[in-house]
Amino acid sequence: MENIDNTAAESAPEGFFRIALGVEYKGSRYRGWQRQATSVPSVQQTLEDALSTVADSPVVLHCAGRTDAGVHACGQVVHFDTRAVRSMKGWTMGANINLPHDISVAWAQEMPAHFHARFKAVARRYRYVIYNDQIRPAHLGQEVTWNHRPLDVERMSLAAEYLLGVHDFSAFRAGQCQAKSPVKNIHHLRVTRHGKMIVIDIRASAFLHHMVRNIAGVLMTIGAGERPVEWAREVLESRDRRTAAPTAHPFGLYLVQVEYQDEFVLPQRYIGPHFLTGYESLAADDPQAIC
Repeated sequence: MENIDNTAAESAPEGFFRIALGVEYKGSRYRGWQRQATSVPSVQQTLEDALSTVADSPVVLHCAGRTDAGVHACGQVVHFDTRAVRSMKGWTMGANINLPHDISVAWAQEMPAHFHARFKAVARRYRYVIYNDQIRPAHLGQEVTWNHRPLDVERMSLAAEYLLGVHDFSAFRAGQCQAKSPVKNIHHLRVTRHGKMIVIDIRASAFLHHMVRNIAGVLMTIGAGERPVEWAREVLESRDRRTAAPTAHPFGLYLVQVEYQDEFVLPQRYIGPHFLTGYESLAADDPQAIC
């Protein structure tokens, strides 16, 4: 999910404004968030180019979470420093005019000089969306993960309980994960069905690389009846990636919310993705969720 960033959590230089943005994007045609050394498309580079046009000077972005290739976001938070004087509407509308259809800036806000999109975040929330039907969907094909096997949400929910709290998630991390510690704290992990859609909703202070997709792979295997509910605990306790299920497809994964310390008040929007708005039960037991 996230790679380690060695950049210091430094304040904006004197004479610069620190601007935060809320960003949405469809990750299907990008090689992830992070700017690449080669010419392959990335969300960061595309957004930096658009903002640099608005600022009439180079813009470098820092994000709350580096999403992988094919992964989406409807609650990404980024920041940049600039000397350019623009209204917040100017940053938002100016960026959107210069962006392709699959990236959108939802809001802009000037922040204190010591705000940092990544290092000041206290929690991140993802949703993994599964389309559960025998027939492959013609629509949303790159925005949901299709699973043709009938999935038992109750079994998936029971299995998810084993993963709550503070654990060593070595069995759920990618081999190339650069995190210093595999120990993470999952605050909530819920599985709900909404017609043919199944949503895995997970919130933690931080995530390992591929952690959510590996959790989704285990829960779908259990939901399909291929493994017992207790297998989730066995995988967790093994601390061995080889004991778990294959990594789930990236298209169903969304970064939906980033939370910050109380001193930083950012604009709040509904928690996506957009096609799930209206499912009030997704947020019924979470006062911070806006649907």
